[in-house]
Amino acid sequence: MSKRYFKSLIYLAVFIIPFLFLFLHASTFSPVKFKVAELVSLPAQIISFPVRELKKLLYYHRTFAEYVRLSKEVNILKTRLVGLEEVVRENSRLEQLLRFKRNLIYASVPANVIGRDPANWNSSMIVDRGTKDGVSVGMPVVSAAGVVGRVAEVSPSMSRVILLTDPQFSVAALVQSPRESGLISGSLQGICRLRYVSSEASIQIGDEVITSKLSTSFPEGLLIGKIIGIKGTADNPAMEYVVQPAVSLSKIEEVLIIQK
Repeated sequence: MSKRYFKSLIYLAVFIIPFLFLFLHASTFSPVKFKVAELVSLPAQIISFPVRELKKLLYYHRTFAEYVRLSKEVNILKTRLVGLEEVVRENSRLEQLLRFKRNLIYASVPANVIGRDPANWNSSMIVDRGTKDGVSVGMPVVSAAGVVGRVAEVSPSMSRVILLTDPQFSVAALVQSPRESGLISGSLQGICRLRYVSSEASIQIGDEVITSKLSTSFPEGLLIGKIIGIKGTADNPAMEYVVQPAVSLSKIEEVLIIQK
């Protein structure tokens, strides 16, 4: 009986002492409690580790496939957006050109720029109108912003236009504010030169230059550009003025050909 009683006490102590040790004195035995908890949870962590990694692998493939799909959709939407932006810009340009054509008192035909010479970008361009559209050599070419150039060669379906900045181009011009006349010619540097102006002319930077009624090929009053520089002195017969064209010739895509 005594042996059985002794065994019972031992079993009771085995269950009660850890309980008292871990929970009755929490402030004293907290570190020990956490160590025991970590040891007890270690087998569970070891067992669950492969499961977690397998889930990550499965979710990664699923997420990557979703990423690829969404990336393709984004690229398609970006392409459509670029196309829509280009349509909006083209419509805006054509609307400006149409408004200018309505206000123009001369007969004209619209044309698209279809070619440029890379070696002489500021010299000439090709447009998609020719003799079958009523285009002939010498006709003025303009845009809503101002003078572009003049038709130099014509075929049945296209024409070559020499630009305002080509050295072969020239037109009688008028500085609008002081009403001084001169001759505009190109320079192949993206700018023009105004020469043969009176030495007594009071021309200033910023004055606008338009086509003169003395011109035999251009209607009067079309904007050519703006004075941005002066070379020489008033008593110098070779004095000239630097003119920035009103039209951005490197970016132009649509024009109007004025028919005589």
